[in-house]
Amino acid sequence: METLIKSQRIISEISDQDANLYIWADAFIIDRKAQNLSPATIKYYKEKLGPFLKYCERNLIKFVTQLTANDIREYMLHLKDTGHNPGGCHSFFRVIRAFINWWETEIEPDNWKNPFQKVKPPKVSVEPRDPVKIETIDSMLETCNSNTYYDVRDAALILMLADTGLRASEFLSVDLENIDPIKGEITVIKTKSKKYRVAFLGKKSRKALRKYLRFKIANQGPLWTKKNGERLDYFGLRSLIRARAKKANVAGPSLHSFRRFFAIQCLRNGMDIFSLQTLMGLSDLQILRVYLKQSNEGIKNAHIRNGPIDNIS
Repeated sequence: METLIKSQRIISEISDQDANLYIWADAFIIDRKAQNLSPATIKYYKEKLGPFLKYCERNLIKFVTQLTANDIREYMLHLKDTGHNPGGCHSFFRVIRAFINWWETEIEPDNWKNPFQKVKPPKVSVEPRDPVKIETIDSMLETCNSNTYYDVRDAALILMLADTGLRASEFLSVDLENIDPIKGEITVIKTKSKKYRVAFLGKKSRKALRKYLRFKIANQGPLWTKKNGERLDYFGLRSLIRARAKKANVAGPSLHSFRRFFAIQCLRNGMDIFSLQTLMGLSDLQILRVYLKQSNEGIKNAHIRNGPIDNIS
């Protein structure tokens, strides 16, 4: 409430005529905070707005009303020329557009046209990245071949990362009190949408989890920890996966590739897209397209099962 009042006060004290881009950008960030967006999202907005504001300053663009469609296009070209890929350029575009659209809604200026009405977003090819290979998972699990804390923990971690489809941040935020190792249910509290959901574990993952839990003395606190009890963070998880891959002599998979693996395998095993959408915590079915790159073998098998001629009875 205090943040919201502060946002409203700042907006009421500044006007279209005397407010520069920096002041309005600060007000925009305050408004985003007032909407209770995650710290990661707020940081994302700042990281994208900062370079744009500096670009405007170098080009003597001080006020929002000075921005033209050509300025936006030239900034997109500037991003491309300075090494940003199409996806990166598109992320800058979305944030700047959100800022300008928000400003227009707040001010409702007369005789001013939003430059984004004339600028199309940069084209981004929707080329899904590869999931982690099942052979890679098996090889990494083979390196966890002892009953030591780290081997038992990492085996459970690798299996559960692939078996739940959770985002890395969700996976690491799970506490002991959020899991039922018998039923194999995980209540995910810290989700991207801020709405809790339930993830599930198969038999192999449940067995690996119970083995890992024998090392746990407390029944509350973080599930994934270092041996000293501190919660494992993102960089620790990434380093762990890379170390296991190196030990197994395979290419190190990204953390998100486990989520892609989950999506693709579930679909290939017959899961309907609506159940998959719920399990993955996706707000839009269109987002599933990012995860659905299939190999030629997968497509061939799909045709064998469902081809129109061979399946005529």
